[in-house]
Amino acid sequence: MSEYQIFLQERDKIDFLIQKGCKMTNIIENLSGAFVDFENTDEKETLHIVTPEGRKYFAVMLIKQQKEGA
Repeated sequence: MSEYQIFLQERDKIDFLIQKGCKMTNIIENLSGAFVDFENTDEKETLHIVTPEGRKYFAVMLIKQQKEGA
């Protein structure tokens, strides 16, 4: 699978969780990617983001989430 296809899957998962009302609550980055925790009132899920484009995408979405909360 190409790196672009992996990014599209990561983006879709992030968008799906945000549409369900989940918020990013914790991010751990290391050499193998980023682990992003999403939470809402009744669920918690951790995504492993491995592509650089996926990391940029969740960073943009995190900034958007912070602006909406302010």
